Amino acid sequence: MTAKALPSEPVELAPTESAGQTVALAAMSRPRQALLRHLKAAGQATADQLAAELQLTVGAVRQLIGPLASDGLIAHRDERSRPGRPRRWYCLTPAAEALFPKRYGQLANQLLGLISPDLVDRAFDERARQRQARAGARLEGLGFDAKVKELARILDEDGYLAECEKVGPGHFRIAELNCAILDVARHYGTACGTELAFLRAVLPDAEVERVSHILSGGHSCSYDIRVRAGRPADR
Repeated sequence: MTAKALPSEPVELAPTESAGQTVALAAMSRPRQALLRHLKAAGQATADQLAAELQLTVGAVRQLIGPLASDGLIAHRDERSRPGRPRRWYCLTPAAEALFPKRYGQLANQLLGLISPDLVDRAFDERARQRQARAGARLEGLGFDAKVKELARILDEDGYLAECEKVGPGHFRIAELNCAILDVARHYGTACGTELAFLRAVLPDAEVERVSHILSGGHSCSYDIRVRAGRPADR
């Protein structure tokens, strides 16, 4: 059995914060919003309890639950405490947490603000080293083209919405259309510096230059990647 590839960032149970996440909740019908908000507050509830709380029929509640369950936002468990039909309890899934506000970036900036600047730099350097080690395990043994494409997949998995374009032999462009650490990067330029250093470290056979930058007004953080002179490039 082939081992599952690991992303270069540890996977979090809670989703990463994004300013636009609450839009999905606002775009839902009021009954769906009310149902999700009640489950968020209550933790779990039966269809009968939801119907009473939302002033709907049990049938209407089940019609609301169906699509939300199909979208992976609601789960259920059955309780058998007596003979007969089990009692079904509904709750939100971890994926549903993305619908509610998160302030991970704000918290990270507050914590970083409590330590000295040199320790902040060391923390970002250590993060870069750990990412390099995880990515390096996935890139080991690959040819240059395959290595760049796999790196783009890693960045995409890490939340950067990465795209990879082959410009020519041994020449690629990777565009990160989303900054997964934008709130922190706005306060700490070191974060952006270590990102470029990470790419250069995992592609030692390449010249890597940043050609556009989100924090400088660009639509993406894009990197021009060329195989170094004298190093083999795939054709």
